[in-house]
Amino acid sequence: MGAQIREYRQRIRSVSATKKITRAMELMAAARVVKAQQAVRESTPYARAITRAVSAVATFSNEEHVLTTEKEKVTRAAVVIITSDRGLAGAYSSSVLKESERLIARLRDEGKEAVPYLLGRKAVGYYSFRGREFAADWTGDSEKPAFERAREIGIRLVDDFLKDTEAEGGVDEVHIVYSRFVSMVTQEPEVIRLLPLEIVEGTEPPAEGELFPLYEFEPNVEEVLDALLPKYVNSRLFNAMLQAAASELAARQRAMKSATDNAEELVKKYTRLANQARQAEITQEISEIVGGASALAESK
Repeated sequence: MGAQIREYRQRIRSVSATKKITRAMELMAAARVVKAQQAVRESTPYARAITRAVSAVATFSNEEHVLTTEKEKVTRAAVVIITSDRGLAGAYSSSVLKESERLIARLRDEGKEAVPYLLGRKAVGYYSFRGREFAADWTGDSEKPAFERAREIGIRLVDDFLKDTEAEGGVDEVHIVYSRFVSMVTQEPEVIRLLPLEIVEGTEPPAEGELFPLYEFEPNVEEVLDALLPKYVNSRLFNAMLQAAASELAARQRAMKSATDNAEELVKKYTRLANQARQAEITQEISEIVGGASALAESK
């Protein structure tokens, strides 16, 4: 009986130590997700505005730019997969990876070869474990992405998009798979096509009696697009990385809160079992004492 009580007490100490860790991680995630939400709120209007600006230039000019023109034959498509560097975030990374698998399957059905570009150690581990090839990977800053990293990735994607597909191993399309931050309880895997330019938010029609604006380009449309499109790519990519970071932290906070609550329930359970075992031990000791006293009295 004493060994059983010691075992319960050891489990209580172990679970309590785990609860302290999960509680600390929950508080850290809760503190960081506020800053991540703020970063998303600050970057989203700019990303939308520059998308509308580039869309307007592409729509209201007759200029055909390499980054806005659909290729006649699409054979290779880049798939940028944004996951986390660390675990303990519930199904956050797995949901993004499942969405990427659905996208890759759809691309293959369309006769396109999918070329993965991986962000986050979870994606790298997923592909490495399965022995699958990927074009490039970036790790180390999933919780707090920097714009310089987004610019570095954007340069690589644009360079690969501009390369000849057959001769140089370039790509004809660029897609991004990430987790869009909706709220603290809702994060949704999402797919957007980054290149060639796709009007994501759409161009709002003019109100009744309002005319479409006339654009004048200086020095010319091609140079305006050359200047705007890299900014568009970098801003859209950076916004997706910020959305993913906020989603990761929110998912980790929920996962750690659930783990802390489960640990508390286990502590209560083991405490109750230890008390029951102790009560049984006391009852047995009392029974032995009474039995011994009765035997002693009878012997006299």
